[in-house]
Amino acid sequence: MLYSMASLAQIRALEDYKSGISGRLQNLVMRIASAAQTVGRQPTEVRLLAVSKTWPADSVREAAAAGQQAFGENYVQEGVAKVEALAGLGLEWHFIGPLQSNKTRLVANHFAWVHSIDRLKIAERLSEQRDVHLPPLNVCIQVNVSGEDSKSGVAPAELTELAKAVAALPRLRLRGLMAIPEPTSDVAVQRARFASLRTLRDELNGAGYGLDTLSMGMSDDLEAAIAEGSTMVRVGTAIFGSRA
Repeated sequence: MLYSMASLAQIRALEDYKSGISGRLQNLVMRIASAAQTVGRQPTEVRLLAVSKTWPADSVREAAAAGQQAFGENYVQEGVAKVEALAGLGLEWHFIGPLQSNKTRLVANHFAWVHSIDRLKIAERLSEQRDVHLPPLNVCIQVNVSGEDSKSGVAPAELTELAKAVAALPRLRLRGLMAIPEPTSDVAVQRARFASLRTLRDELNGAGYGLDTLSMGMSDDLEAAIAEGSTMVRVGTAIFGSRA
């Protein structure tokens, strides 16, 4: 019996869903490894950040039991609640969503990474509020590489000035850049957006910043991101399933 491409995709999706978080996580790790090897990179060069926003702590616990250690949250109160509930698991928590000034203290003292720095005021508050007994907070600057008015992130032309100011702040460690380009199925456009972020990172490193992180790529475009040098992909749906 012949199946259409659509029906084959549906069958695979159903099988993937039935395999649970552990099975989907294993499939994703293999997908990342394949994407890296295709462009001559080592799979170990790309970290997986499991985006657990809107999913309960039990789902995170299941992913952790399958070997996943780094998790990303978009909403402060929800994320802090999970950090506290799962404190005994030794997980690494990343805040990846827009951050308001009145929420910086919670993020500064519950998370190991913040990916969404897009203005100096937020970075200054995180620096001031980070507990001196904690390691420096790892931060990435979010860049609006697709120029969307509705998208958070600093404009590429303003990146150098912001990077200089953030790098000088105490209790923060500027690790790299992050981007969320406009969604598109056009692989050429995907790669162009990710390549522009890599170029910006390379320019900063040429000025001595020593950035080691490109946080880019999600469930639908991680292959393009890895091809253009991503060191950390942020994936939720391919691990936890579709959100209601």
